[in-house]
Amino acid sequence: MKFIARRIMILASEDIGNADPQALQVAVAAAQAVERLGMPEARIVLAQAVTYMASAPKSNSAINAIDKAMRVVQETKTPPVPVHLQDAHYKSAGKLGHGKGYKYAHDYKNHYVKQQYLPDGLTGEVFMSRRKTDMSSRFAPIIKNQRKSRGIIRRKTYHENLSGDEQRGTHTGADRTQSRI
Repeated sequence: MKFIARRIMILASEDIGNADPQALQVAVAAAQAVERLGMPEARIVLAQAVTYMASAPKSNSAINAIDKAMRVVQETKTPPVPVHLQDAHYKSAGKLGHGKGYKYAHDYKNHYVKQQYLPDGLTGEVFMSRRKTDMSSRFAPIIKNQRKSRGIIRRKTYHENLSGDEQRGTHTGADRTQSRI
């Protein structure tokens, strides 16, 4: 039973993700209930969680984003964090320039300020793309404006480049696990 509950939590995060953030809460609650109830009642809780997951909208944008970020870290010599973002809360930080020029985003319109957040050499990288099913896609216009102000032109994701048949899964060719985030 615990293994099934664990797999439901993974499903909620990996395959449903931001399309329905409540799915993870449902899965965690089900796992806790399974531990406390035991069989035979746990089967009811698992059935409820499974039917919720089956009917939830799907999105794998979170796992694609973390996988790309991990790939970049593994494949590149990671440059240092920009100096203005480095910890400035210790005695000699000021001598090193840490925190100098930092702009507190919440002091700016829409809680965003144009400044370099990624290290040199990675400033043009885009790690996350949203799908129309993502609940977070409601923030797409804000993010688009932020990227535009930073000079980042959004690249199409692998999913967006697929034909209608490929998006519906009725194709036979392309490897759907590829992603261009």
